[in-house]
Amino acid sequence: MPTLEQLRLRGNMLTGDIPEQLCWLSDLHILDLAVNNLSGSIPQCVGNLTALSFVTLLDKNFDDPSGRAAYSERMELVVKGQNMEFDSILPIVKLIDLSSNNIWGEIPKEITNLSTLGTLNLSRNQLTGKIPEKIGAMQGLETLDLSCNCLSGPIPPSMSSITSLNHLNLSHNRLSGPIPTTNQFSTFNDPSIYEANLGLYGPPLSTNCSTNCSTLNDQDHKDEEEDEDEWDMSWFFISMGLGFPVGFWAVCGSLVLKKSWRQAYFRFIDETRDRLYVFTAVNAACLKRKMEANGVHG
Repeated sequence: MPTLEQLRLRGNMLTGDIPEQLCWLSDLHILDLAVNNLSGSIPQCVGNLTALSFVTLLDKNFDDPSGRAAYSERMELVVKGQNMEFDSILPIVKLIDLSSNNIWGEIPKEITNLSTLGTLNLSRNQLTGKIPEKIGAMQGLETLDLSCNCLSGPIPPSMSSITSLNHLNLSHNRLSGPIPTTNQFSTFNDPSIYEANLGLYGPPLSTNCSTNCSTLNDQDHKDEEEDEDEWDMSWFFISMGLGFPVGFWAVCGSLVLKKSWRQAYFRFIDETRDRLYVFTAVNAACLKRKMEANGVHG
């Protein structure tokens, strides 16, 4: 019975979660679900795809002048950030591409079991958490693209042991700490592969530890002040919201319940009104007499 060895569903507007049933495809060689609208997290069982076996992809070639059905191993894949066509070396290409979807959650640590995987592209998703500590076990990796996610924490030291790695992109995340300088990392001289990670420092970035740490501390202090201001404003509006009904019912409720207080309150209102009336009448009469006197003398 034939087995599924390559699954390419790139750019088909697929939605929903990545089904765990994919993990049952023990002979799967190439998985390409990029440029869809998949959501959910990466199944932890993806580490079960360790039996990435030899694959023969037969594309019928109708251009054969002999008219016979000729077949060749050929496939166009996105590797190292470029569209590349593979033919004779296709059997050794082992690739997972889940880029440009809506995948969230952490990168499952089980994915590090794929020691012979050549390309892992999880870019342009919403992945969070840290890069798996044991990613160095993926010794076959040549291409790793984790850009445009929300990954945090340091670059795992074990990643520097992947000596076959020649294409790396960690830009536009929330990574922090020093950039490794040993092995392959010494050849990654393009700062753009680390850009938009405010916490990273060291070559090839222009920021060093002291500058970067100072910037981060200032940012943390600013964030703390903003949080305090927001908290103070929140309490101000809460107190206003609670103060009015409490004060209103404290006064009105007491007047409703205590007859003597109610009589005293209205007596005070009447007296105040009478005093205000008398004060206004007296001042108006004085002003009138003064105007009349000025008119006579004039």
